Amino acid sequence: MKKVLVTGAAGCVGMQVIKYLLSEGKYEITALDLRNKKTLKKLKRYRGRINIIYGDVLDPVLMEALVRDHDVIIHLASVMPPLGELSKNASEIVEYKGTENIIKAINYYNDKCFLIYASTTSLYDSSLSGEVNEKIKEDELTNFAYNKYQTENLIKKKLKNYTIFRLPLVLNNIAHEPFMYNIKKNLMVEVTTDEDAAYAFVKAINHQKELNKKIFNVGMGQEGRLIYNDVLKNIFKYYGLSLRYILYRLFLDKNYLSPVLLDSDKLDDLIHYRTDSLYNYYRRLERKGKKRIFQRILAKPLLVFKNK
Repeated sequence: MKKVLVTGAAGCVGMQVIKYLLSEGKYEITALDLRNKKTLKKLKRYRGRINIIYGDVLDPVLMEALVRDHDVIIHLASVMPPLGELSKNASEIVEYKGTENIIKAINYYNDKCFLIYASTTSLYDSSLSGEVNEKIKEDELTNFAYNKYQTENLIKKKLKNYTIFRLPLVLNNIAHEPFMYNIKKNLMVEVTTDEDAAYAFVKAINHQKELNKKIFNVGMGQEGRLIYNDVLKNIFKYYGLSLRYILYRLFLDKNYLSPVLLDSDKLDDLIHYRTDSLYNYYRRLERKGKKRIFQRILAKPLLVFKNK
């Protein structure tokens, strides 16, 4: 039975990864995340079914102990925007230094361990489209994207068993996880859902040979290519207006990119991870938003007028 370590396990993708790993019924799973009220509540449901460790990827002793005992690491721990943009030090420390601890532990104690790293499609220069072979312009990257790119380079330089998945805008459970509202409304984007993103990480475990030392874009493909404002309208329709949306639109730069991915079919052709759809996502969102009557009423003007 393969042993799989999931960092950032209480995040939106991490929770789905655990669900899919358990459904496979053939992995010993360890979930790692920081200890706080949110992670305690979210991981509580898995007590007795997986190993739950509350700790930090910045703790080298902890990472040595965990890495030496696992066959695969799904590395999701990150400081996501907007915090990842506003706090340069936090993003750099968690993203780069945390991954460096994992890499050192792999090279010292378990060089056969396979690392699956979650990066971002916001690396791409163009707001219209992007692909893996595109030349990355480091001087034009946002803080979050820059630290992801530096971490990618560290992995490529130091490890012999890895794959890197670049994630676009992830449509997630807004009730439990912040949504990425800092995108210009008129941009064409490609999205994925938390379920498909998670399934890609899980499916990768059994395709290490084909994926090794390669980078892939994880997207929904043609169905997931749409104007960002259309995503927002459906969120307002089914879930309603949120304070977070107002704060993001008023005070944050709209600098997050999730461009159309010209090569996002390549990964699905290899591992067949696409099982979700926009329709299914919006139905899940609708169920979560049924009791948010007041918030949906407040959002109605935004469904009529297309804001800039």
